[in-house]
Amino acid sequence: MRVVFMGTPDIAATCLKKILADGFEVVGVYTQPDRPKGRGMKMVCSPVKEVTLAAGIPVFQPENFREEASVQQLRDLQPDICAVVAYGRILPQKVLEVPKRGCINIHASILPKYRGSAPYQWAVLDGLEETGVTAMYLTREMDAGDIIDVSRTPIGENETAGELLDRLAVLGADLLSKTLSRFAQGEVEGTAQDASQVSYAPMLDKSMSPIDWTKTARQVHNHVRGLHPWPVATAEIQGKLFKVHATRVAKGSGEPGQILGLTKTGLLVACGEGAVEILSLQAEGGKRMSAPDYFRGHPLQL
Repeated sequence: MRVVFMGTPDIAATCLKKILADGFEVVGVYTQPDRPKGRGMKMVCSPVKEVTLAAGIPVFQPENFREEASVQQLRDLQPDICAVVAYGRILPQKVLEVPKRGCINIHASILPKYRGSAPYQWAVLDGLEETGVTAMYLTREMDAGDIIDVSRTPIGENETAGELLDRLAVLGADLLSKTLSRFAQGEVEGTAQDASQVSYAPMLDKSMSPIDWTKTARQVHNHVRGLHPWPVATAEIQGKLFKVHATRVAKGSGEPGQILGLTKTGLLVACGEGAVEILSLQAEGGKRMSAPDYFRGHPLQL
């Protein structure tokens, strides 16, 4: 079975490594073009391209599929199936029609919940106790195709979005390999999504970073977890702006945003209901530090 893989970030690279290790015939890989990154704006290739080059597989990096030549290039690979994981482009119908068995996708949520670009982050932001990955058929409508299979996993009480993604990458890789094995054995049916249960997970941005201390302690904690490692929650503390990297729900009460004291492990701040303990933070222009270490050198004015 001739497989064309399409993906770009780390989660996709993990999936690609898995299907290569499991012996699937990957005849070509599509990933986003190299982009300038960092202070020096050096051109950097995607994690998927790194894996592809190491494996000696042809790699393709079209900006889009508007040009007929790009579509013909895919046709020339004669794929039986396209496996797509966080490619970063919505595939047009003419591309979806190329592989004989269709295009399948691994999505980092339990569909139809959290369609869109930031599913696992919103699962944490919303305080879910469980999420997972879905194998689905790709259609022109975003994340709306028939569901092939689902793998579920609990979300830890203090787990960040970044930590969750690392686990979902492995879960998704296993599900992709399992799904491709089913295709190799015969026809694979999907189940239509329940339109009444659809929800969306829009892209995150830095405008979401400021912590709203009028929220409950649990909501503030979820906010910090869900925005890590990007764009990272922020808070103004005694006139200085900090990135807040880690918190935990704690006992305490006071006016929202009121500093209740410094403990051995963190800075205690009152919320609209309850309190959170800021465990690690980062001052503007500084490095990430534990809250006690930072405030030993920058005493609080209580």
